Amino acid sequence: MSTQILAPLDGRAMPLSEVPDPVFAAEMVGSGVAIEPADTDEQITVVAPIAGAIVKLHPHAAVIVSDEGVGVLLHVGIDTVGKPDLFAVQAAEGDRVNVGDPLVTFSPNAIRRLGLSASVPVVVMDTAPGSAQHPVTGEVTTGAVLFSA
Repeated sequence: MSTQILAPLDGRAMPLSEVPDPVFAAEMVGSGVAIEPADTDEQITVVAPIAGAIVKLHPHAAVIVSDEGVGVLLHVGIDTVGKPDLFAVQAAEGDRVNVGDPLVTFSPNAIRRLGLSASVPVVVMDTAPGSAQHPVTGEVTTGAVLFSA
């Protein structure tokens, strides 16, 4: 059975190989797509790309597992671990979420001002590199199909 992974924010979808992080670029965590958010100081809300339970939630990252056992990791920015002041968490570990429910709010340019990438990798955990089906590239809007797993 195929699971559709939806875009958790607006931006430019790109292959994980373009993410400036060797772990995500090599798809070591799993396959998927990254989204580069717009050039803005505005707060952007990252939403759930699938329905399920939040099994991990940090200010910079979330893992949601669907009822079918598909685990999706969203990582907001690269090298943003340990910088909780950049994020406002909108959910809690253990919450059940529907597609589109808010998870984390952040300003892409606040991350960029620190010299970091604001890219948001969206990865199906424990999947083989290149296994994301029909990955989208180019401009995407929140809720559009990003890829299937």
